[in-house]
Amino acid sequence: MGREAPREDFDDSGMKVTKPKRWAAGVPGVTAALRDSYEQMGVKRTALTLLRVNQKNGFDCPGCAWPESRHRHTAEFCENGAKAVAEEATTRRITREFFAAHTVDELGARTDHWLGQQGRLTEPMVRHPGSAHYEPISWDDAFGLVAQELNALDSPDEAVFYTSGRTSNEAAFAYQLFVRAFGTNNLPDCSNMCHESSGSALTETIGIGKGSVLLDDLHQADLVFVVGQNPGTNHPRMLSALERAKKAGARIVAVNPLPEAGLIRFKNPQLPSGVVGNGTRLADRFLQIRLNGDLALFQALNRMLLESDAPDALDRAFIAEHTHGFDAFAEHARTLDWDDVLAATGLTRGEIAATLGDVLAAKRIVVCWAMGLTQHRNSVPTIREIVNFLLLRGNIGRPGAGVCPVRGHSNVQGDRTMGIYEKPKAAFLDALAAEFGFEPPREHGLDTVDAIRAMRDGAVKVFFAMGGNFVRATPDSDVTEAAMRNCRLTVQVSTKLNRSHAVTGERALILPALGRTERDVQAGGEQFVSVEDSMGMVHASRGRLAPASPELRSEVAIVTGLARRVLGDRHGIRWDAMERDYDVIRDHVERVVPGFEDYNARVRDPDGFTLPHAPRDSRRFPTATGKANFTVNPLEVLRVPEGRLLLQTVRSHDQYNTTIYGLDDRYRGVKAGRRVVFVHPDDLAALGHADGATVDLVSEWTDGSERRAPGFRVIAYPTARGCAAAYFPETNVLVPLDSTAEVSNTPTSKSVVVRLEAAPAAS
Repeated sequence: MGREAPREDFDDSGMKVTKPKRWAAGVPGVTAALRDSYEQMGVKRTALTLLRVNQKNGFDCPGCAWPESRHRHTAEFCENGAKAVAEEATTRRITREFFAAHTVDELGARTDHWLGQQGRLTEPMVRHPGSAHYEPISWDDAFGLVAQELNALDSPDEAVFYTSGRTSNEAAFAYQLFVRAFGTNNLPDCSNMCHESSGSALTETIGIGKGSVLLDDLHQADLVFVVGQNPGTNHPRMLSALERAKKAGARIVAVNPLPEAGLIRFKNPQLPSGVVGNGTRLADRFLQIRLNGDLALFQALNRMLLESDAPDALDRAFIAEHTHGFDAFAEHARTLDWDDVLAATGLTRGEIAATLGDVLAAKRIVVCWAMGLTQHRNSVPTIREIVNFLLLRGNIGRPGAGVCPVRGHSNVQGDRTMGIYEKPKAAFLDALAAEFGFEPPREHGLDTVDAIRAMRDGAVKVFFAMGGNFVRATPDSDVTEAAMRNCRLTVQVSTKLNRSHAVTGERALILPALGRTERDVQAGGEQFVSVEDSMGMVHASRGRLAPASPELRSEVAIVTGLARRVLGDRHGIRWDAMERDYDVIRDHVERVVPGFEDYNARVRDPDGFTLPHAPRDSRRFPTATGKANFTVNPLEVLRVPEGRLLLQTVRSHDQYNTTIYGLDDRYRGVKAGRRVVFVHPDDLAALGHADGATVDLVSEWTDGSERRAPGFRVIAYPTARGCAAAYFPETNVLVPLDSTAEVSNTPTSKSVVVRLEAAPAAS
């Protein structure tokens, strides 16, 4: 058995800082994964569980959405994937006695790490108005309470239904169906805060808001850009794909303000060279760009391509046949000011010219990116400019080339495919109406930021979350928490405890759900679910462990049970049939969602199946023009006032999204602490702060407002000059609710102007 949950919380008093690492994974990665797994699960359970992760007849890792190769290793998981599995398959349990011993206010004062380490939730709990504690409630009474509150609303739009990225396809489809049958499109999800900018830009330019590459394309590329991404921590299995591409002759360009160990050198623990050798050097070129400089970089490359004398600098046949808007784009690109480029990027003209040489030498180019690109005010124009860059040389719809937004949570892309979207397309609603015989609402709903505003203003009275940790995933922490407390009812469908359970409405429910690792047995027998990875591959996921408690219900059973109670016989939807046999849900999906023909048969193939993607498959672009669209994206250089830094929020190596697995950031040299800020030593000297000093981070905004995050240790670190980095969710408080990306409305967590103030001396 694993160890007991920690009773005491932690502070940063024991923090130690060493030099950052120059390589990732290797034996330390394996050791860390097994150590955490043994502590949570014990030795036998660890072996039985980890050997089923990402296997063809096993369960999908509840961590990231990186795809699996057809030829899988026996140990097909990474360090952070093992930690995610261990926290779900843990032997630790949270019972009614735990809630009796801890008030809600006490839980709210605990750290995210302590809360997550307490174990699995085991039965439904309710907090009644005025009560200091959660207490047990039956499923029937819990559903009755939700039905009472929802049916008492003046309008269905007074409720918000949030979704995290790990909900299965089947649960997501049933969930959006219930919400639309109830009468609203208020379906915000975690995409609104991460890759919404990607979807917005790609839909406009190539007609589909998803990446255009498969795993084999990455293996076949001549040149791979990895932009605003730290795969060594956030998508570690991507390192194996990059290593394979390198061995096939690819070059890799890393574009990031921070040097990340995983892109410097990778010691693959699956290979002898990764255990006893030096591993593989990954990035051939590191462009240490200033924050928010990516648009300027790709515009500079595009101008240089337009002006190049190389005979094949542009794929003119592709441009003529498959694109629209080239002339306007080219005219604008030629007006680019080089002084603006150098100011925005912090790079030299020689560095950019050398990168152009890499581009001209490559026939097949993939550009990968993550949240380092998607959380700026100009994120959508930046990604549109990347598409311009790829279109110039015909690098969409060609093997070994294309756009590759690397999604985070394991089924965040599948949830959107299943209809979790506040702005559904008319075609999807038409298909839903034809399948179920009711008219779904047509008015667009609230995204995450607008949902917080509506709760703050009293326009939303019920908040329902299907997974996730809403109050720690969102910006402007004080405003978000006040908004949640302004609701009449808040409901959290969860596997583990997190801060969102301690920030409640007048009344609150915790509904405990099965995890990916657990057997799901319904009246129709044992069930499986399916997920879609970051590259549009759909495959089955089958849990094998006994549920953590007999009181747990699957997400599908929670949604269908609630729908029966809230809607009754309204619309004649057979919720009971969907709960009994998930094949029924997949039959409905097949008739509603394009690309899922013969769903039940194809998902039973051990390798799953690939969803169609017209730009990739046949160079067809379902845009308004019927072609891939070049776009004009004005460059506005983000100029930071003197004495200030531009801050980005990042993850520690010991976390995934808002889940804090541990307190170490091994690759960046931080041990036993999280309240740190990384600053270039020359900037520290100029600002008058010593390495190791304690400061408050104060964000400054154009409307004159400020926000403060107190008590951060300064770490001298080789980041780009003028830039800084600190972990979220601790720094979410610095980002105002109203500071969002153009078009996508995504919070601007990577472009925060801050000053460092010496922290007040302890009394």
